[in-house]
Amino acid sequence: MKGYHTFLVLLFSFTYLKGYSSEFFKGADVSWLPQMEETGFVFYDFDGTRKDVLTILKENGMNIIRLRTWVSPSKDSVNGYCGKDDTIKMAIRCKKMGFGVMINFHYSDSWADPSKQRKPKDWEKLTFLQLKDKVYEYTYDFMESLKEEGIYPEFVQIGNEINAGMLWPDGSYRNFRKLASLISSGAKAVRDVSPNTKIVIHLANGHDRDLFVWFFENLNRYFTDYDVIGMSYYPYWIGKSWRETIGALVSNMNELALRYGKYVMVVETGGPHYEEEDTYEMIKNLIREVRNVTNKKGIGVLYWEPQGAFVWSRYSLSAWGDDGRPKKPIKAFLW
Repeated sequence: MKGYHTFLVLLFSFTYLKGYSSEFFKGADVSWLPQMEETGFVFYDFDGTRKDVLTILKENGMNIIRLRTWVSPSKDSVNGYCGKDDTIKMAIRCKKMGFGVMINFHYSDSWADPSKQRKPKDWEKLTFLQLKDKVYEYTYDFMESLKEEGIYPEFVQIGNEINAGMLWPDGSYRNFRKLASLISSGAKAVRDVSPNTKIVIHLANGHDRDLFVWFFENLNRYFTDYDVIGMSYYPYWIGKSWRETIGALVSNMNELALRYGKYVMVVETGGPHYEEEDTYEMIKNLIREVRNVTNKKGIGVLYWEPQGAFVWSRYSLSAWGDDGRPKKPIKAFLW
């Protein structure tokens, strides 16, 4: 029966991505969800009915879930978990509910972003060649474990917000050849296990045209294998409203799609939970603008941790109330 199950999952994956340019992915990163449930946070629908948060997201138009994964994380409820076993368990849960899955390899033991790209502790003493091999081995093993469960992710990110590189200092942007080599090791591991999975390269500051052109010109110089240019878009962190910045984002997406012939995707976004109406309008407009990227190259918008209510996470850009109920921005994904 397991072989038949695997066949069905493969068939679903190929069907789901057939006509790829016309498929639009709306979803969320919900990597905090298992910890929230484990610590007793209870989720309700808009009307106060207790309900699985994934069901709520699906009923409001979402079709893909993004899951971060760390190498050897701590057990800290907010800054830990998300190890291999945790992530695969969540991927199984999401697939059973009919969601597509995006795996986000941070290649770190905790948060990786433009300001920090720390190596996993167990990798710190490796030479560069050993590190390159370790990226391949770790990624391959993870993908094989997913495959054993009949899961072939729709997308895999090689690194998280790697504006300045990853796995510092070896993979710093200051030595792009080494950075590209590390990215290629991860990408090859994905291809070797799941050839139809789309590879995402993700940078922060999606409105910053010069950053993206500089990065991808350098990346392409080394013939790096990828399918999707992923970007974060957070007007809150830019320090300006979405109405002031969305034009730069749209212009950047269109130029990148034309320049490189790749798909583009907003893999992280969000707005203040206390500005429901404004965040709702931002998401609605963002979905419309990404759908309209030239040559149908805009393929998705994902909210980062919408269920991460402030009372639990202390994170201000969720889309959930401290009472356990979703807020209006969730309804924007019905568009």
